[in-house]
Amino acid sequence: MAIVETEGLGKVYPVAMKEPTLKGTLRHFLRRTYRNIEAVKGVSFQIEPGEVVGFLGPNGAGKTTTLKMLTGLIHPSAGQVRVAGHVPFKRETAFLKQITLVMGQKQQLIWDLPALDSLRINAAVYDISEREFRYRVEELANMLALHEKLTQPVRKLSLGERMKAELLAALLHRPQVLFLDEPTLGLDVNAQAAVRDFLREYNQRYGATILLTSHYMADIIALCQRVLLIHQGQLIYDGRLDGLLDRFAPYRQVQIEFKCPYSQLDLAAYGELSRLDGQTACFTVQREALTGTVSRILAELDVLDLTVQDPPIEEVIGRVFEVGTVASA
Repeated sequence: MAIVETEGLGKVYPVAMKEPTLKGTLRHFLRRTYRNIEAVKGVSFQIEPGEVVGFLGPNGAGKTTTLKMLTGLIHPSAGQVRVAGHVPFKRETAFLKQITLVMGQKQQLIWDLPALDSLRINAAVYDISEREFRYRVEELANMLALHEKLTQPVRKLSLGERMKAELLAALLHRPQVLFLDEPTLGLDVNAQAAVRDFLREYNQRYGATILLTSHYMADIIALCQRVLLIHQGQLIYDGRLDGLLDRFAPYRQVQIEFKCPYSQLDLAAYGELSRLDGQTACFTVQREALTGTVSRILAELDVLDLTVQDPPIEEVIGRVFEVGTVASA
């Protein structure tokens, strides 16, 4: 049974329209006119318990709006949504104890106090006993390598340390559904890797369900086998991450190291030459022509080494967003 389920989910925002000049300002004040902005349009999907799903889309695609509807922060304009058996916007206590929302650009820790003090407040909110509080803090701090930092004021922590402390605070009540909106935003490479390792371990240890948005494809590749792609408020792909390559990348990259240098003119007959650097060349070849092209290159040119690889997943997803529809992609 799905732990997260949406059917025809939609959100429309009325936006006031204002004309320039003083006359327009007065009219706006006395008699406003509105136009409707569809932020999310008919989104339907299901997530099973324990799944880690990537939620991808360009800025303004509707990701954060969808997350806010899933967590009950805003009321949907259309459709139905259930999370852990609850209707989110009712904000029932039993529901709130099973979910958490982490937004990379927001913080819940009190800036001038040690993180441990904020954690005690969270423990009181969720009615966690002192003994259980100590155990959970110890466990999560070990997983995050954060022990020595919890007694320092939050303002003295680095960005990576603050993000780890935010995760600890968000997971103190041991939620079963995690909604993560850019949890590695602004972090350096090492801090991103540490957060990814922690989320992977938390998912494996507790069987938690995770819906993750991120502009860092390394997060998605490391954690998610399935992805949802949203574009202009509409869901345009729901499937395995590796399925994106088969569906939206009808070409492969062939990189060759030659025994002697060739010119662009020499190589033009073998496909689209995307790079030529000394004795190394890279071709973009359509999948249906791959076998024939590679055979010709090996037979007709002096090849030292040859590799065939998929295009970078970032490039494929960028192409999907550029096209904007599954049918055309």
